[in-house]
Amino acid sequence: MSTTVAAYAAPSAKAPLERTTIERREVGEFDVLIDIKFAGICHSDIHQAREGWGEAIFPMVPGHEIAGVVEAVGSGVTKFAVGDRVGVGCMVDSCRECENCEAGLEQYCLKGNVGTYNALDKNGEPTYGGYSEKIVVDEAFTVRIPEGVALDEAAPLLCAGITTYSPLKHWNAGPGKKVAVVGLGGLGHMGVKLAHALGAEVTVLSQSLRKQEDGLKLGADHYYATSDPATFEELRGSFDLILSTVSAPLNLDAYLSLLKTDGAFVNVGAPEEPVALNLFSVIAGRKTLAGSGIGGIRETQEMLDFCAEHGLGAEIELIRADQINEAYERVLTSDVRYRFVIDTATI
Repeated sequence: MSTTVAAYAAPSAKAPLERTTIERREVGEFDVLIDIKFAGICHSDIHQAREGWGEAIFPMVPGHEIAGVVEAVGSGVTKFAVGDRVGVGCMVDSCRECENCEAGLEQYCLKGNVGTYNALDKNGEPTYGGYSEKIVVDEAFTVRIPEGVALDEAAPLLCAGITTYSPLKHWNAGPGKKVAVVGLGGLGHMGVKLAHALGAEVTVLSQSLRKQEDGLKLGADHYYATSDPATFEELRGSFDLILSTVSAPLNLDAYLSLLKTDGAFVNVGAPEEPVALNLFSVIAGRKTLAGSGIGGIRETQEMLDFCAEHGLGAEIELIRADQINEAYERVLTSDVRYRFVIDTATI
């Protein structure tokens, strides 16, 4: 039997989110029913609810940073039991058969993964995200939240944490490497924490020095304002890896000039507009311009365990559900330090 739960949804593109009810499917053999405790607000929620990334499915219940407690399990579930602390990130299914899925890279499923919201599941039904009381998810796309991380601080790790951890690991951030993080927001602040914990020398590149004190407390060794042209002269050829977390189009040629030979500039922020590039910026210095999308389930669990080991969680501002629309506007003006998290008990 399906379950009716309360949720906050965008009824149409650009419309304010409002309280409503949705149906969650019956708990199947390999499903877990999760009592959602906290749901993070990601900038991508806003992009999708406002159709900044293209046509979307409405009504839309956003939210792919989900932390909660298992309330029920299907008869075939072996990974989880009632009472376990669990999380759900940006996807809830994939084909599970292609070479990427078999390699633990479900985020790059060749047939397309199923998004936690604004997607259609294998039955053609729309998926609804974490701005809700409960969710039913296959155990294969559920992760365990270690006791060393508070549930509210863990929620943003399911997107902001894995989105920055995965490229840092892939491009070998660690001792002896110089890593720059562009932007100190919801993604960027986790990028700084994780790069520091991995042992890299970390620099924040931000528009201004307004958050400099925060950046240094989070683990940055250096902090520069990109609005100052001298920054690009001083730091030319400095970095092994630059992780761009911003959703605004950048002057890629200027940022690529900051890389060492064989350095990589990796985008995890996704602007709505196309960006321009002079290919000589990558040809000179054998540089890499790349992108990275979240992480697979195995790597997401690895990231959570790493955060617990190093005492890392997101810096959050806890809000009530009736503050979601206000929070969206504040995200757009960078007025949050550093991730809004919804207390779903207020839904």
